[in-house]
Amino acid sequence: MAHITDVLRKPVLTEKSMKLMQEENKYTFFVDVKSNKTEIKQAVEAMFGVKVVSVNTMNVKPKIKRVGRHEGKTTRKKKAIVSLAEGNEINLFGEEE
Repeated sequence: MAHITDVLRKPVLTEKSMKLMQEENKYTFFVDVKSNKTEIKQAVEAMFGVKVVSVNTMNVKPKIKRVGRHEGKTTRKKKAIVSLAEGNEINLFGEEE
C-alpha cells in the first residue's frame, strides 16, 4: 500500500458533501486516481482512527477549457465517498467539542 497521504489528497467540502456528512455519516475525499477501494479504506482508518463500512468511488473526467485560442484540459480526478460505522465521525475542521 502507498503512504496515507499519497492515497488521500483532500476532502471535498461542498454543500452536497456537507449534507452527506451530517445526515448519513458519509465523507467525500479526492483520492489518487490509481488507488483502489481497499487502499482508500485502510488509509481513512489509519489516518482518522475510525471504522469504515463501505467505499464508493467515481472517476471525474477532465473538462476542456479555453484561454483565448489555446485549448487544454483540466486534470482527471477520482472521488471516494466513505461510509463510517455508527458512532464514528471525522472532525475535518479541527474544532474540539
